[in-house]
Amino acid sequence: MSGWLAIAGLGPGDEALVTPEVSQALAEATDVIGYIPYVARIAPREGLTLHASDNRVELDRAALALDLAARGRRVVVVSSGDPGVFAMAAAVFEALEAGPVAWRDLDIRVLPGITAMLAASARAGAPLGHDFCAINLSDNLKPWALIEKRLRLAAEADFAMAFYNPRSKMRPEGFARVLALLLECCGPARPILFARAVSTPEEALRIVPLGEARPEMADMRTMVILGSSTTRLIPRAGRPILYTPRFAETGA
Repeated sequence: MSGWLAIAGLGPGDEALVTPEVSQALAEATDVIGYIPYVARIAPREGLTLHASDNRVELDRAALALDLAARGRRVVVVSSGDPGVFAMAAAVFEALEAGPVAWRDLDIRVLPGITAMLAASARAGAPLGHDFCAINLSDNLKPWALIEKRLRLAAEADFAMAFYNPRSKMRPEGFARVLALLLECCGPARPILFARAVSTPEEALRIVPLGEARPEMADMRTMVILGSSTTRLIPRAGRPILYTPRFAETGA
């Protein structure tokens, strides 16, 4: 039987948010490859080999997946959220481009999933209802100067901004610098959403003015969304609704 490789998104956490397409691929797989906590979400079964590895070995993981598929295995590389958003799809294609030419003839599919950004936005209302951008705040693969440049330009363009990987134990000071820069560019009244572990039992949402945001409000399981200048908060009993209207003023 010919091998194939599927790069799949497991969604934000709740099994109900895994797409039927991804579930079918997992049911047919002989091998599942991914970061340790993501592979732990896959139930063991006869005929399935689970390959869990650390988060800093994406290219090794990708090369293993391609090699196994070339040897006739049915391989699923898993990511949380969507595999094409700061996840394993790009790593697999980097390995494909650098690897043996024969790998390019493999049956490779990218199976989309619900991103943390979209799950967090849906829980809060619709803060991404107009133009927005997504920025990965980790400086593992790009310098801080580039992150700062993109933040300033996004603020100047008045995008709502979704931030991945805001704060980790390895770089606790980075998010403080981000908040200071955003406060300088956007002012203290802009609403900012901290959405932690959306769709899991640990889910917690918090919306505050940017001037009240603190670095410790976020960790690596937190999706942070900063509204644009038009983003609104609708007070009501229980959690308020955060949304960005669909229109913008000319010249805004």
